[in-house]
Amino acid sequence: MPQVLVLGAGKIGSLVAALLATKGEYHVHLADLTLDAPKRLIEELSLSTVTPCAVDVRRPDSLEDYVTSHRFDAVLSGLPYFHNPAVAELARTHHLHYFDLTEDVAVTERVKLISEGADRAFIPQCGLAPGFISIVTNDLIGHFDSIDHVKMRVGALPVHPSNALKYSLTWSTDGLLNEYGNACVGIEGGQEVRLQPLEGYETIELDGLLYEAFNTSGGLGTLADTYRGRVRTMNYKTLRYPGHCEKIQFLMNDLKLNEDRDTLKRILERAIPQTHQDVVLMYASVTGTRQGELFEETYVKKVYPRTMMGRLWSAIQVTTASSLCCVVDLVMASSPDYRGFVRQEDFLLQDVLDNRFGDCFRS
Repeated sequence: MPQVLVLGAGKIGSLVAALLATKGEYHVHLADLTLDAPKRLIEELSLSTVTPCAVDVRRPDSLEDYVTSHRFDAVLSGLPYFHNPAVAELARTHHLHYFDLTEDVAVTERVKLISEGADRAFIPQCGLAPGFISIVTNDLIGHFDSIDHVKMRVGALPVHPSNALKYSLTWSTDGLLNEYGNACVGIEGGQEVRLQPLEGYETIELDGLLYEAFNTSGGLGTLADTYRGRVRTMNYKTLRYPGHCEKIQFLMNDLKLNEDRDTLKRILERAIPQTHQDVVLMYASVTGTRQGELFEETYVKKVYPRTMMGRLWSAIQVTTASSLCCVVDLVMASSPDYRGFVRQEDFLLQDVLDNRFGDCFRS
């Protein structure tokens, strides 16, 4: 039974631990700042193969001591992105497989450097976007002889929006502001380019409903690096209800709160409610040639909240945690085949869909 350490018992980490413990053959240590959240989860869901632990990742000695005193096969970080380089360093030192959910481009580059020459796999960006959408898009690209345009669009939205932003806080506020405020990567004219966040505005209609889409950071994952010179245009944009982008631009740019994200985080978390009544929208489109003719192929999917283990989990929790668990399961099943830096597009879509954790993407 593989031993895995899940860091962070928040929205995603809690479901990751529960899924691995109930649907897979894993013994999970679920770590948080105190024992409160891990113990509450274990008692509520009767998770006999989950061990609660209190680890303060802000103190390197705390995490080091816990890892040293146990024999783990992998560490999974559900922490805010800025903690991940230290976790990756620890994984390298202790010869552990490493997985995270980061959307941060600089953190991913740091993990890539740490992974050089490693005898274990280092796999950042294991969530939804980047993550599953990268696997889907890479699969679509493989259906073409040459590629013209690649579009990736993902959104996690309240089913019943009730505020001016038409949004609810369904995941990490730090991660959200990172996506809204950092430079974006894309491909234009076959070359990798930097794009401004909250720009590139467009509208898109899915199932008769109108959404807006705009540049956000990190969602492209490593695909731009993988396909530069082979694709004319590639970009990633976040989906929201119309009107959201204009208001976020006002907050972040006009009021200059992108320069004071701590204040903006407090404002949003005080004013914008959380919800489990959300929907995850996934859209990928590839245009190119096939046997000399121009084709377009798209992937469109909506995922809604699910009740599992007697608890309702939001759509963003379900999709993000499931994507991470699929990748972990595939790596642990063929551990010697994975080492060093591993990209999301190194995983086959069909393998993910066939995996025991991939049912939310099949139905």
